[in-house]
Amino acid sequence: MSVTLSAEQRQLGESLRQFAARHAPMADTRNAFDALAEGHLPAWWAELVANGFHAVHLPESDGGHGGGLLDVAAILEAAGTVSLPGPLLSTVTAGAVGLLADASPARAGYLGALAAGAPAAVVLAGQSSFTARRVDDHWSISGVSEVISGARSATLALICAGCDDGTELWAVVDTSRVTIQPVAGTDLLTDLATLTLDDYPAGSGAVLAGIDIERADYLAVGLAAAVCAGIATWCVEAATAHLRTREQFGVPIGTFQALQHQAAMLLVNAELACAAAWDALRAVTDTVEQHRMAAATAALVAITPCPDTVFDTLTMFGAIGFTWEHDLHLYWRRATSIAASIGPATDWARRLGELAAAGQRDFTVDLGGAEAEFRADVVATLDAAAALSNDGPGRQGDDAHFQTGPQRTLIAEAGLIAPQWPVPWGLNASPLQQLIIIEEFANRPDLVRPSLGIAEWILPSLVQAAPDALQQRLIPPTQRGELAWCQLFSEPGAGSDLASLTTRAVKVDGGWRINGHKIWTSCAQRADYGALLARTDPTAAKHRGIGYFIVDMRSDGIEVQPIVQATGSAEFNEVFLTNVFVPDEMLLGEPTEGWQLAIATMAQERTAISAYVENDRAVALRALAAAPGSGRGDAMRALGELDAYANAIRALGVRETIRLLDGQGFGASSSIAKVAMNVLLRRTFQATLATVGRLAMVANSEPAVVEPYLLSPAELIGGGTKEIQLNIIAQMILGLPRK
Repeated sequence: MSVTLSAEQRQLGESLRQFAARHAPMADTRNAFDALAEGHLPAWWAELVANGFHAVHLPESDGGHGGGLLDVAAILEAAGTVSLPGPLLSTVTAGAVGLLADASPARAGYLGALAAGAPAAVVLAGQSSFTARRVDDHWSISGVSEVISGARSATLALICAGCDDGTELWAVVDTSRVTIQPVAGTDLLTDLATLTLDDYPAGSGAVLAGIDIERADYLAVGLAAAVCAGIATWCVEAATAHLRTREQFGVPIGTFQALQHQAAMLLVNAELACAAAWDALRAVTDTVEQHRMAAATAALVAITPCPDTVFDTLTMFGAIGFTWEHDLHLYWRRATSIAASIGPATDWARRLGELAAAGQRDFTVDLGGAEAEFRADVVATLDAAAALSNDGPGRQGDDAHFQTGPQRTLIAEAGLIAPQWPVPWGLNASPLQQLIIIEEFANRPDLVRPSLGIAEWILPSLVQAAPDALQQRLIPPTQRGELAWCQLFSEPGAGSDLASLTTRAVKVDGGWRINGHKIWTSCAQRADYGALLARTDPTAAKHRGIGYFIVDMRSDGIEVQPIVQATGSAEFNEVFLTNVFVPDEMLLGEPTEGWQLAIATMAQERTAISAYVENDRAVALRALAAAPGSGRGDAMRALGELDAYANAIRALGVRETIRLLDGQGFGASSSIAKVAMNVLLRRTFQATLATVGRLAMVANSEPAVVEPYLLSPAELIGGGTKEIQLNIIAQMILGLPRK
């Protein structure tokens, strides 16, 4: 859980945390509240400057360390985690905005002063009434700023002033020559003030040219988001430690499921905040529209929710968290102040909604010329496939990605349907090679990439544990789309708690006799085969004694009964098994070790469901946002909020991809993304219903509103309910105790 990805960047953050432990213990910070508010630098500021923490991102030619924005983000994130006092964020931001200027002696002098240790603040466009007029050989600037964090401690301020011709002037101001009006701030760890300029003379040596006012805004948001991600990280660490040690009724309160779920949601929100902050900072080299999308996402996912994240943490601590002596209120105050500093969240939602109505954030990973030979082979295969067509229906449904025929067969036999699988079923494709395949399919929008449907979750278990003959019999026709599958896991008394299943498999000559009742089985009415869990040893421990079977759905004793959903359709089924015979070769692995195969299947399912973020569920909102009318503004803002959350989930997925490309192991992203997708879907339908009004009274409206809403439980529950995923996160990732 970090804004940054590389080991070197994480080490930078750890260095700042160690620095804070030595030089800025919280007891000293508490004794310095008044001095900080008066603009006095912390006693250790010179030491911080000597370590270069404030200038990691500044060029070496100007006295900095030559790093990038993500390097300094590691510093800011750590500063947020330890509640480092002083004007670090304002100084770093003032330097980053200055870097946007054209190269000049003025820029070099300004950045050099910052690198040497001058604390600074920045007044962005729209944060003042500053105006500039040309007088002989200099500019004369007058006006008053809004409240600016770090303004009282700053020796330099980079300000934006409006000119008579509608352009902007960026100038470096010596704060000793302006009027500073201190203001009591919400954040007790830094100072707050307004700046008043009265015919302040700015010569050519103080003017920075080429700074884009939009880029400056978005850059400031990205850096502030890094601090907020650090605050969210602290919340997870502090709450988890408290839940492990605090006892009530003789047990750690971390065993209470409600608190486990709350802690798990803290982690989900912190991971999304880190991903959003990371994306906002890497977007500085993208187009300004893409940068705006990333910055708005960071504003709405990392910054604006941060006060509530701390508030949720406070409630987990109870009354102790509400005391002056507890450190929590310092994080709460800082989060509230930073959230206020970026302006109204509704403005950011509207900006993103306006862009989201026309396009999406581009999360393409630049692969350069890597794996040129592999790419050439993929190109040749897909070009050949594009010249063919499919002429048969799919067994799993009518969608184009289920169709069968020469085109699908060619793609399947080339190993491109599941390239990550081992040869001969796939290509043993590395994460990089998988990205190349995704790119090349995307380069051919008329070529539909075939889908395995539910089989995508099941076949990996066959690849792992089935005998060769069974693999040869089932995998190729499934990849060609000629076989359909279902998953026979859930039972009436064992939904998400699969280990409590009661379907029984009894050993008989040559195989097993299975009796039981499965429920919520998608596509059972069309399936040729099913993956089934059954208890093979009722005396074994709960998670032992379970077998993983492949069942021919045409076997005697199988009865499929449709379950009519709230929509009136019947995509789910009950399956009754009465003395169903399953041959020995259809048991995967050992008779009592099916649970581990089931876990792998469910992980595949969670990953697939979290990928649903690519499917647009806000179609009705987009239509309303694009149409004139009184509801357009509300729809635009709601759309922006939803797309921000979706963008953060996508950024989380891209980060996981980059981690894998870097050779790092799999993280916890599948469970986190599953929970985040659940939240996104609920928010999408809530916002849609709240915005479209009377259109939701119509069953078959255009655009559709009620039908997708009534279908939503299938996605919300599929792959394990949100609550089960929160249990997994709390216990397996955060390490909270089981009951």
